[in-house]
Amino acid sequence: MGLYIVIAIIVVILILLFVTYNSLVKLNNKVKEAFSTMDVYLKKRWDLIPNIVETVKGYAKHEKDTFIEVVNLRNGVYDEMSDDEKIKTNEVLTKGINKIMALAEAYPDLKASENFKDLSNQLTKVEDDIANARKYYNGTVRIYNNKVEMFPSNIVAKLFGYKSKSMFEANINERESIKVEL
Repeated sequence: MGLYIVIAIIVVILILLFVTYNSLVKLNNKVKEAFSTMDVYLKKRWDLIPNIVETVKGYAKHEKDTFIEVVNLRNGVYDEMSDDEKIKTNEVLTKGINKIMALAEAYPDLKASENFKDLSNQLTKVEDDIANARKYYNGTVRIYNNKVEMFPSNIVAKLFGYKSKSMFEANINERESIKVEL
């Protein structure tokens, strides 16, 4: 009789282990999917930046420091960056883009340029898409991190090498209301 109880306890523990492991795999895959979705929009913005810089550069030649900062950030090879590097680079890149867009206020001819208006509209759309994708990504990361960090699933997570993921947080500049419209 005692042997059956021990076997039953072992079976229950194994079932819980398998269920928890599968749950971690499922949540990890959701985080990857969420990042991939957001990554599409980050890449669109990444590819839009050279056009914006070139358009603004023609009007504001003496603002070289701002352009150099953004271009240097943009010179990295996006596809070779880790997810964390992409997040960090895009946070800094946002500051540079905001500086460039602020320059447009000082140049009425630039604001009136059809090319700049089109690029601004594209950037606004991409920024909205990034914000929505960021919400989804952070939501899936929160659920995943809860599973990785909460008892008893944290034991299984540690056993199989699952670690908490970083959220894509807004920096101080993004928390302020920024308008890109012209």
